[in-house]
Amino acid sequence: MRTEGLLAWYAREKRDLPWRRDRDPYRIWISETMLQQTRVEAVRPRYEAFLAALPDVRALAAVPEEALLKLWEGLGYYARARNLRRAAQEIVARGGFPRTAAALRTLPGFGPYTAGAVASIAFGERAAAVDGNVLRVWARLDAVAEDVRSPSARRACEAAVLAAMPPDADPGAYNQALMELGALVCTPRGPKCASCPVASGCCAREEGLEAVLPVRAPAPARAVEAFDVYLILEEGRALVRRRPARGLLAGLWEFPHGEEIARLAQPVREGPPARHVFTHRIWEMRGVYARLLPGAREEIAGREDWAWADAAALRALPMASAMERYRQDVLENGGLTRWTT
Repeated sequence: MRTEGLLAWYAREKRDLPWRRDRDPYRIWISETMLQQTRVEAVRPRYEAFLAALPDVRALAAVPEEALLKLWEGLGYYARARNLRRAAQEIVARGGFPRTAAALRTLPGFGPYTAGAVASIAFGERAAAVDGNVLRVWARLDAVAEDVRSPSARRACEAAVLAAMPPDADPGAYNQALMELGALVCTPRGPKCASCPVASGCCAREEGLEAVLPVRAPAPARAVEAFDVYLILEEGRALVRRRPARGLLAGLWEFPHGEEIARLAQPVREGPPARHVFTHRIWEMRGVYARLLPGAREEIAGREDWAWADAAALRALPMASAMERYRQDVLENGGLTRWTT
C-alpha cells in the first residue's frame, strides 16, 4: 500500500467540515459516530444542532433519554445515541477521555474504527481508523481479492494502513486523508483515477480491476414485512405508543400497528402508504384512519407505553423515520393542527 503524495493532496483538496476545525475529542467522537452509515450532507446540520443542545460530555451524560432520541431523530441506528450517553457517563466518572485506542475500546459503542479515529485525530496516536472508504482504497491499491467485509480483511487493512503511515505524519491527518480519498476520488462507482494522488501505485488500476474491486459477498435478501398503521384521532389528539426498551427502534414512539390495535380499532378510511428500508428488513405500510371500538379506551388507559398526543406533543416526540410520513399526514390531513388545547 503506497500513499506517497496523499497528505499533500489532502491539504489542498479536503472539504471544510465543522468537525475538522479542532481536536476536541468530544466533537470528533460525536461526528464520527454520526457519520457511521450516514451521509456527510445529512450529518452536517444535525451535528451543529446536537452540539448546540449538548455542548460537552457532561451535558451528554446528563441528558434524559427521550430528549437524546429526539436530537438523534432521523439519523437512524438509535443504539448509537444510547451508547453515546452511556459512554459519556463513563467518561465523566473517569474524569476525562481515555487517550489511546485501546483504552477507548473499553467504552460503550467504541469499536475499532471510532477508537482509532478519536485516538489519532484528537490525541495523535499512531492508530488506524478503517471505515468503508479506507477499505475500498486499500482493496484497490493492493488488488485485494478477499471479501473486504471479513474480519481478516479488516485486520489486514489496519496493518497496511499503519505500515504505510509516514513516520513523521500526523496520524489524524493521514487517517482523514485516506477517508477523504475514498469519499471524493476512489468512489464505489466511477473512481476518478485520473485525479488520484496515489494512482501510480494502484495495483487495481494497473490490472484494470478498479471497477471490479473491492470484493463483497452478496448481502442477504431483506425480509419484507407488510402491515397497517392505525391513525386514531380523538378531540385533537392522536393515539401513539412507545416501542419496547430493547430491540428495533427501542424506546421510540410510533403509531400503533399489529394484532393488538387491529383488535381494538375499526378502520374508517384509508391513509397513505409508506415504505421504509432497514439494514435487514423492509416495512411496507398502509395507513388506516380508524376509531376505537367500545371498551378499547379502558383497555389501554393507564398504560405507560400508550399516550394521546396533541399537535405540539406529537411534533416533540422522538419517532423513527419510518413513521414520519404518518406524523405529517396526521398533522396536515388528519386535522390535528386545527385543534387548540
